[in-house]
Amino acid sequence: MNRKVKKRIERLAKSGPADILSGGLKGIEKESLRVLPNGKLADSPHPIALGSPMSSKFITTDFSEAQLEFVTPAYKNTWETLRTLCEIHQFSYERLDEELLWVTSMPCLMAGDSDIPLARYGDSNVGQMKTVYRNGLGYRYGRKMQTISGVHFNYSMPADFWPQYMDFEQSKLAADDFQSDAYMGLVRNFRRMGWLVLYLFGASPAVCKSFLGGSLHNLKDFNENTCFEPFATSLRMSDLGYSNNSQAKLNISLNSVSEYVKDLSCAICTPESKYEKIGVKVNGEYRQLSANQLQIENEYYSPVRPKRVARSGERPTAALRRGGVEYVEIRSLDVNVFDPVGVSQNAMRFTEAFLFYCLLQESPPFDDDSLAEASRNHSMTARSGRDPDFRLIRSGKEVSLGDWAREIVEDVRAIAEVIDRGEGGDAYVQAVDAQSALIDNPDETPSARILEEMRRDGTGFFQFALKCAVGHKGYFSELVQLDGERLQFYETEAAESLERQIEIESADQVSFDEYLARYFSEQGCC
Repeated sequence: MNRKVKKRIERLAKSGPADILSGGLKGIEKESLRVLPNGKLADSPHPIALGSPMSSKFITTDFSEAQLEFVTPAYKNTWETLRTLCEIHQFSYERLDEELLWVTSMPCLMAGDSDIPLARYGDSNVGQMKTVYRNGLGYRYGRKMQTISGVHFNYSMPADFWPQYMDFEQSKLAADDFQSDAYMGLVRNFRRMGWLVLYLFGASPAVCKSFLGGSLHNLKDFNENTCFEPFATSLRMSDLGYSNNSQAKLNISLNSVSEYVKDLSCAICTPESKYEKIGVKVNGEYRQLSANQLQIENEYYSPVRPKRVARSGERPTAALRRGGVEYVEIRSLDVNVFDPVGVSQNAMRFTEAFLFYCLLQESPPFDDDSLAEASRNHSMTARSGRDPDFRLIRSGKEVSLGDWAREIVEDVRAIAEVIDRGEGGDAYVQAVDAQSALIDNPDETPSARILEEMRRDGTGFFQFALKCAVGHKGYFSELVQLDGERLQFYETEAAESLERQIEIESADQVSFDEYLARYFSEQGCC
């Protein structure tokens, strides 16, 4: 074990209560494209039976009108999170008629950008802003890239952990500052070592040629309609997907909350010449919210984000400035095609223990070289993580992925033992052991299994994913249907969300132009 991490774990285990690491809050956001039975992207409006995507607590949309996003509340137990995610799937499948949910992160059978419908949120100013923002993303990065789907894991450490950890560390900081500094250390370490998540849970080693269109790439041909990388883990997280070069010159510091907020605010206020060429309002129609480096905070892509629950109308940066970091959002989990809801309890449990490791591990500030090293490890693992000859760079020196991963997982397992002590049983240790086995058996990782099934069946990515999509719909159709109190719970939320949208629309007092001007006038700039 790393000596500092070992001492911290031992101190927490010996001096803290049994449940010191137990009961952290866990929530999931999971995206899925609605597709027709033939696998083509659905062009129908968001089903009204699911409620309003503008105001529903559980079912919204992401970039496209055809891209559902399922959102669970944050629970103390992974089984509660997974149960709710399963119920949301059941409720939705029963209202999608013949449509399917695409069950992989990478989309397929894509036509041109103009055929991908933007998500619509009604006529309110905030609803229009959401759609214009997405229109801007389409102009800036292309609509196809925005249809890539993922699983976001939201996590906050147990509330009782913080005062005890602060006491163990003998910190003299204010409680909020100590917590924020610790979370930012976690964020930096996740950037350093999050390649492990791509290796273990990456599930996008192949793509449809229809997604690539005529774009330049150096992928290999799997068959006539599929491209792939033989040792890829997550092409979604490579330069082919979200980790592209469009935001390469943005320098958003992760060394403190104040620097993070300042740099994000600066990017929102700084004009960008290539976006000025797009135009903001052209012939009376908005193409984007602004011509600045970022339209809003959420445009900045990172595999991990420090966050705080915002008050009504409060911007994410303002929330962080007000109260510091409250939780982290992990954005690098692919949709797991082998699980009907796209993520498993084992994945959540391992990730939770790994996040504690990232928090307890020493986390020096990033400089340009160390950040570049972390980014290189991330992108190269996405493309080549299962290659036996692949090497990570650690403090300027080459190291095998397996050696570094085993070192990390040893510490993560010790943390899992402490969590299990509070939870009862050994579920967290089992979750870590299951992932540990993949370090020595890369052929058992989800990315390798996908390619093996495609080879075995003699199919490309589209045929494989469509078969799985049909199978997942069949799985949910065979479950006992939601009824009684649970069915009423989701039906009530759907109906009330539609009413909330009407209330939001009727409350507007100014034009959209004035609303947007006010919104940006309140943005603190560098």
